Amino acid sequence: MRDLSRRDLLKATAVGAGAVALPGMMVGGSSAFAADGPGPADATYPPAKLTGRIVRPQSPDYAEASIGWDELFVRYPLVIVFAQETQDVVNALTWARQNDVALRVRSGRHSLEGWSNVDNGIVIDVSELKDVHVDTATRTAKVGAGLNQSEAITALGEYDFAATTGTEGSVGLSGATLGGGFGFLTRYLGMACDNLIGAEIVVASGTNGAKVLQVDPWNHPDLLWALRGAGNGNFGIVTSLTYKVAPLKSVAYLQATWQGLDDLHGVFENWQRTAPFSDPRLGSQLEVHPTEILMFAVLAEGSEAEVRRLLAPILSVGNPEVTVQIGGWSETYAGFQIPTEDEPAKWKFFSQFTRELFPAKAISAIREFMENSPSPDSNFFTQAFGTGAQRQEPFGGAAFPHRDALFYSEPGAGWGTRGEPDSGDAVTPIAQTWIAEFSQALRPYVDGAYVNVPNIGMAEWETAYWERNFPRLRKIKAKYDPHNVFQYEQSIPPATH
Repeated sequence: MRDLSRRDLLKATAVGAGAVALPGMMVGGSSAFAADGPGPADATYPPAKLTGRIVRPQSPDYAEASIGWDELFVRYPLVIVFAQETQDVVNALTWARQNDVALRVRSGRHSLEGWSNVDNGIVIDVSELKDVHVDTATRTAKVGAGLNQSEAITALGEYDFAATTGTEGSVGLSGATLGGGFGFLTRYLGMACDNLIGAEIVVASGTNGAKVLQVDPWNHPDLLWALRGAGNGNFGIVTSLTYKVAPLKSVAYLQATWQGLDDLHGVFENWQRTAPFSDPRLGSQLEVHPTEILMFAVLAEGSEAEVRRLLAPILSVGNPEVTVQIGGWSETYAGFQIPTEDEPAKWKFFSQFTRELFPAKAISAIREFMENSPSPDSNFFTQAFGTGAQRQEPFGGAAFPHRDALFYSEPGAGWGTRGEPDSGDAVTPIAQTWIAEFSQALRPYVDGAYVNVPNIGMAEWETAYWERNFPRLRKIKAKYDPHNVFQYEQSIPPATH
């Protein structure tokens, strides 16, 4: 990449201070919204100008604008473009290509290895694209790529609709969906990406430009397939997503707590033998902490009696404290959120899937590592899969491959204080070593990995994330991003033949 000095870049971006782009403005002599394909390989575009809300290093809000959720990773981009409309994304991508500047795409800032940010480059941020349109007749919802999961659930809840999301509300909806997306409704409604039926995406075009594609099962179906599980920063910049949504008026939400770890074998054994095979309306998660075991469960359109009955084999172990509440999904979801400011600043995780029951030796390893965890916020997290709706691929298929898993799991550690960059530095190498050793101890009992929780340094990460789908993904990459404009540490490279 050409060495672009900070002075050069600030001069080049100065036009963005008050620039306003009109919808459908001309880029390279043709409307950016009229494009049907990746575009002629030799097409060239006139010089682009940055538009939208532009933040530079000298801006008073630069520190806030550049920090991610996981403060373990700190980057210093030379410019951040907060898109206000799709055209801002077209302009930013074109500008980045024309100036040979490294770029990254960002939505919810939860990239767990810091890959949505970059030093000395441009961050194209879509988090302020928050339009929502719900069609109750067709049971579809078209939403801006800037919604986080809480905002999406709240918006759909106003119509008593739902789609699968993850459990942490501040995570970007688009990032979660494009990597697969699972949570309490997975066994009931399938993966989040399975509910994705359309997208608007800005892709690289020609030698130095960008254009917009409208993607659905009949237009660029290969790209829709790829976006369903491999879409995070690999093919282009998604600016809106269209979902099929399902009616959901009420849920039964159960939480159980076992003090200490003495009941771990019984709880985990009974959970893994029943939860993945239960009524598909039931989604459940088990969390093992250093001093307690937690189980969370959501039964769609269920009663307290039903959810207690379905979970009875697990609740019969020991003497857990159990609470159940009945209510709307959006209100329930909001009720179990933890404010970001109350969470540790730095995190490390390792993702894995399980297709066979954990033997006693594996459960013992979990207990041993949790009893020697590096911080009070360390945990071992699981999510039931099994015989649920996620087993069935959507119309047109999906790149997400791990449909036959019994459950997903990850060891994780959190430490440090938000807003204090050096806090917890002494813990960092201890936590990283603990995660590495924990994941290695479980290696005989797990396989695969989840691209939304990337395993840095993992050998053969390509097949761990996408299994046999990886060669096809490389061909689609070569079609829509042959110049490999969208790249990061574990991005999909284009096929060479």
